[in-house]
Amino acid sequence: MPRLKLTQAAVDRLKPPPAGRVEYWDTVLPGFGLRVSPARPGQPARKVWQCMYRVQGRQVREQLGTLAAVPKIERARELARASMQKAQQGIHPVVERRRADQQERRQAEAESARRRETLGAVLDRYLAEYGSRRWRHAYLKEVTRSFGADLLALRDRPIGEIARRDLRELLDGIVSRGRAPHAHHVLAYLRPALAWAVAREIITVNPADGIPDPDPRRREARTRDRYLDENEIRLFWHACERIGWPFGPLFRLLLLTAQRRDELAEARRHEFDLDKALWTLPRERSKNEKEHLVHLSEPAIEILRGLPQLEGENFLFTTNGATPVSGFGRARERLAAAMLELRQAEAGRGVAPAIEPFTLHDLRRTAATGMAGIGIAHEVVDRMLNHTEGKISGVARIYNRFAYLDERKAAFEGWGRHVESLSRPMPSNVVALRSQ
Repeated sequence: MPRLKLTQAAVDRLKPPPAGRVEYWDTVLPGFGLRVSPARPGQPARKVWQCMYRVQGRQVREQLGTLAAVPKIERARELARASMQKAQQGIHPVVERRRADQQERRQAEAESARRRETLGAVLDRYLAEYGSRRWRHAYLKEVTRSFGADLLALRDRPIGEIARRDLRELLDGIVSRGRAPHAHHVLAYLRPALAWAVAREIITVNPADGIPDPDPRRREARTRDRYLDENEIRLFWHACERIGWPFGPLFRLLLLTAQRRDELAEARRHEFDLDKALWTLPRERSKNEKEHLVHLSEPAIEILRGLPQLEGENFLFTTNGATPVSGFGRARERLAAAMLELRQAEAGRGVAPAIEPFTLHDLRRTAATGMAGIGIAHEVVDRMLNHTEGKISGVARIYNRFAYLDERKAAFEGWGRHVESLSRPMPSNVVALRSQ
């Protein structure tokens, strides 16, 4: 085993032996050396850096890399010195490197598997592991349908390749078919699903983040915090009578109860106790998954008593007895048209201003704003709306479930009387609308 001071020039000049191999050991760093082997057919001579040391009494020979991989001797010496220092500390550098290589390989394989996992497969997992345990059946059914039909063009794509641009083009396509409200719902279903995938380290970034609402009406309404003023409430009330069953009574009750659209549209008859003037919204149908008590004002009870009932049906608002009503977008357009025609009739030959666009959710904001306007305290309105109670926990949280019950009852009664006072008869010069 020749010994010499290994320098860059000396290493470059070393010739391979005709047979076998020769190891040259460094006099500068004992235990560090270079192994030189003869050339093989079609390959150059092989020069490999190596070092020798003991780990807990056992001798170890470590290959640090070929001259082609580590061309500079200074770098090779650094690697050898680092391994020798670890050996002195009782660490086996070769074993450590193998473990690191294995971990890196596993991570690379996992990353490759994640890249191959399709959007459709991840969404199916999300529905099975999250949605099926947390959502009511009707909502789960709708999200499942949307993930299957609306996202068909992207389902077979690896989820790691889905970019924000892909989602925007998909939503723009839905909007171009005249279904902007539906595009809003698709984005609302997809964004939390992709956030779930980020939380489980399936993807690193949620491509749905930052995408604006594809429905321009909702964007506009959200920017303005739209609510109906008192004159619009009056027009709204009489327009509901014009559009009739089932949406007229439903829309009026949305204003009187200030609850969410689907919570009322999918209500069952057994949830209502008209003798006690109380609607018990069960936790499985509540957005925040908490049972909620809604006190019914006299106008609300009058509407409920006048609702038709199909034999054997369970839903409060239904046209076939088997499913709750649907088609809210068209019904809202009919309502807005009826409100405008009433306003034009009042104006006579004058020019009547257009009805500023609003959504059904704006009725909830209208009720909250109107309640505040007649002096109902903010914390009472908050509980009437069934808002989440923030960071309240423990005994205080249990107490707050039942707090303000008397105040809420009085507030619903006061709001009902106020709406009733606004819905005074229309002037006699208002003509009846054509049936829709």
